[in-house]
Amino acid sequence: MSSKYIVRQPIKDRDSTVIGYELLYHGENQAFGGDTSVAEEGSVAGAPTAASSGTSTSNDFAAANAIYNFLTLNTDKALAGTLNFMTFTPTLLMKKAPRLFKQSELVIQIDDNVIIHPLAMHFIRQFIKEGYQIAVNEFQFAPRYLSLIGEIHYIKLNFATAPVPTLTNVIELAHSMGKRCIATNITSSELYDCAVKLHADALEGPFVAEKLSSKAHAVGYLQSNFFRLMVAVTRDEPDIDEIEQMVSQDASLVLGLLRMANSVYFSSMHRSTTIRQAIMTLGLGQLRQWIYLLSASNAENEIDPSSEEFLKLSFQRANFCSDLVEYIRDSLSISKGDAYLLGMFSTLGYLVDAPMEEILTEVPVADEVKNALLHQEGTAGKLYALLLSYERADWDQISALANELHIPTNLLTSLYFDSVDRANITWARITAPDDVPQPDEEA
Repeated sequence: MSSKYIVRQPIKDRDSTVIGYELLYHGENQAFGGDTSVAEEGSVAGAPTAASSGTSTSNDFAAANAIYNFLTLNTDKALAGTLNFMTFTPTLLMKKAPRLFKQSELVIQIDDNVIIHPLAMHFIRQFIKEGYQIAVNEFQFAPRYLSLIGEIHYIKLNFATAPVPTLTNVIELAHSMGKRCIATNITSSELYDCAVKLHADALEGPFVAEKLSSKAHAVGYLQSNFFRLMVAVTRDEPDIDEIEQMVSQDASLVLGLLRMANSVYFSSMHRSTTIRQAIMTLGLGQLRQWIYLLSASNAENEIDPSSEEFLKLSFQRANFCSDLVEYIRDSLSISKGDAYLLGMFSTLGYLVDAPMEEILTEVPVADEVKNALLHQEGTAGKLYALLLSYERADWDQISALANELHIPTNLLTSLYFDSVDRANITWARITAPDDVPQPDEEA
């Protein structure tokens, strides 16, 4: 079965604040031409070089069409409102694919095969005139790169392969000309520290995606009102009286609950004016879905602001896992609710300064979920491994795990970006200014 995968990975500044996302994409089999080898990150299999054959060019057009069609359907959803870094092949440039994005939401990344392609560079210069930003992947001290430096905005440097003296020289040159440098392929703390020491403006890679500058203290966080409420609403038979009492003891909980219940999303003929009315308006399902984000963003021991990425990631993972469960042939081994909690609690290890084993003793989840999070065991463990593989753009592992779980690979990208979109919407509602209607306003 032909498949295409598109995933986004965060790019963060030195304070671990997300400045944008890189879109990585990969295609195989008929959808992306005959080349079934793994594509480079941010590129497509069969991308042409200066000496491309007619077959390679045909493959590239097939790849470009698949990517173009996906972007046409998704740029106004999960990709809107963020700064997206995306590598464009010559064919995608000539299809004018960048124009699917607003100028404020796109950085056009180019590889060497674009720099040596005269027609592609004509399009690049046209996009620059239209206000788009440009980044060059793996910048080199070569005439064709240096001639571009006046026109580009970002220089991306592979810290896993380039020697430190070269990195130092490029960064100094870039900064002297007002350009920003992004350190890529940061896979370890050593590479991270090196990038910071050399004054890279931003960083990306597996280590960066999982790094948080500080965590909440375990004792205060796990005993906070928000976390105790989260535990209460995840029980098999939640006690409404207990939940109401917990909420009533914390003004921020009351505000958050009433804000959600009286938002446009839950609008009804009757305004919720009491805690119990608000709980019944939301329903335990919605409360269970949102309480983790509320707990993490409002815990008594304040979490570092850079944790926002992980808070949204938890909700995104929860939606992704619960959606994927519907396609697993052996679906009886993990329920939709357990899959949701698997994704939601998978980020606790990043947010709380305690071992995951200790954290999970405080959370009433099924043993299957605990074993999946701790050891990636069972069907739930394979689902969790698939989630992590997709986020890391491990193309081979994605296909292998999806096939083991009998999940159609052609659905993964759409389900993934749907979960991103839903997470963004939920986060926006939770963090929106207080807009609870007044008594004389319509709910």
